[in-house]
Amino acid sequence: MDHDWMRYAACRDRSPAQFFPSDGVGVEVAKRTCVECCVRMECLEYALIHRIDHGVWGGCSERERRRILRRRRTLTAT
Repeated sequence: MDHDWMRYAACRDRSPAQFFPSDGVGVEVAKRTCVECCVRMECLEYALIHRIDHGVWGGCSERERRRILRRRRTLTAT
C-alpha cells in the first residue's frame, strides 16, 4: 500500500498524543486538525483497512469508524 499521502497530512508536525486523546474534548480538538486536511479520506481509509481501533484518523473517532465498518458490512451483505 502506498503511504505517500502521509507526507501531506495536516498532523505530520503535531504530537501523536493529540490524536490519541483520552476524552471527548481531546477528540474534538484532534478532529479540528483533520477538517481541512487534503489527505483526510486517505487517512480514514487507511484506518478502516487496517482496523485501527484507537485514536482519531481521517477526522473520525473509534466509534465513528466502527459505524462506518458496520454500514459497509450491511451494504455488502445485501
